[in-house]
Amino acid sequence: MKPTGFKAIFVRSVLQIVRRPLYWVSFFTLPLFIFLLLSNLMENELPYHVPAAMVDKDGTSLSRSVTQNLAGMQLVDLRENCNSFTEARHLMQEGKVFGYFLIPENFQEDLLAGRKPVITFYTNMTYYVPASLLLKTFKTTAMYTKAGVAMNVLESVGASPGQISPLLLPINIESRAIHNPGLSYAIYLCNSFIPCALQLMIFLVTCFSLGQEIKYGTSRKLLQMAHGSIVRALAAKLLPQTIIWIVVAVFMESWLYGINGYPMHGSWFWITLSEIMFVLASQGLAVFFFGVLPNLRLSLSISALLGILSFSIAAFSFPVESMYPSMGIFSWIVPIRYNFLIYIDQALNGIDIYYSRIWFVAYIVFMLLPLTMLWRIKGCMAKPVYCQ
Repeated sequence: MKPTGFKAIFVRSVLQIVRRPLYWVSFFTLPLFIFLLLSNLMENELPYHVPAAMVDKDGTSLSRSVTQNLAGMQLVDLRENCNSFTEARHLMQEGKVFGYFLIPENFQEDLLAGRKPVITFYTNMTYYVPASLLLKTFKTTAMYTKAGVAMNVLESVGASPGQISPLLLPINIESRAIHNPGLSYAIYLCNSFIPCALQLMIFLVTCFSLGQEIKYGTSRKLLQMAHGSIVRALAAKLLPQTIIWIVVAVFMESWLYGINGYPMHGSWFWITLSEIMFVLASQGLAVFFFGVLPNLRLSLSISALLGILSFSIAAFSFPVESMYPSMGIFSWIVPIRYNFLIYIDQALNGIDIYYSRIWFVAYIVFMLLPLTMLWRIKGCMAKPVYCQ
């Protein structure tokens, strides 16, 4: 007589994982690759040396000085010197540069004569982050140019440096980037994108493992081993995956805050608990997907769709408050949103856990979601019908 019960199903699930290379790739190879890839991309914290072009129609000493100042900026790689607006526009359309700075004809003459020449710069906002940095650098260069000319004019009429400074900069601005003084993109991109990628993998593997039982008709055997209990069948089958995902999540936590040294101003206990509950919540939502669509292809499709959209709708870099209400509401239906909020509260801000309690409750809601679909999953497993 073949063994049955929770332990037998657990061992069966472990053997399935060991025997299928696809599970090894999904559990270890892909997550590690994602960790290394994103960490390496964010190694310099900011995208330095963004390709740009210069269009100098003036050709005077002042315009050459502006070009030299722009080329000396750390965020800009002024690799092209174009002769016309059309040439620069073609380079940007071809993706060779992300923007260009245009100095008009008679720039120096008009500026010294007080005729207010117009400096124009263009950026390709299709590439939002590098284009935004480029736009900021262009604005800074234009302001410095204006301030430099004004200073020379005032000095020529006898004004002292002490008199010039209040005129050019009447209000001094001192900005302090709380918890991210270096304005590092890695601090929030890696801590949001890497867990989001982990959530996607959990969705896919969970739906794949359950869908395989339906596809190959082994779900009836699974229920027999569980003595007809769908709760025992799902718990025993998914427990090995849960253990592996928790190990991967804890390694991810160590990778982010330990190896990469990202800020950790709160308690390691609460962050670790968040990662464990995040894994369970992601699995709960994946089982719910499978209950809604108990078909391998369809459940994988909806998991992939929501998992990919989570990079946008979870509001990592675009706040929910600025979204259309009809779109912003979707940010609250994925576990990664609550993982991100707990990360902000605990790791970055280091506030009391009292203010994050509601996000942990949201995890519990995701864990309980499969209970609403147990009857449907049991029915489909008892009478497996695989449709292409």
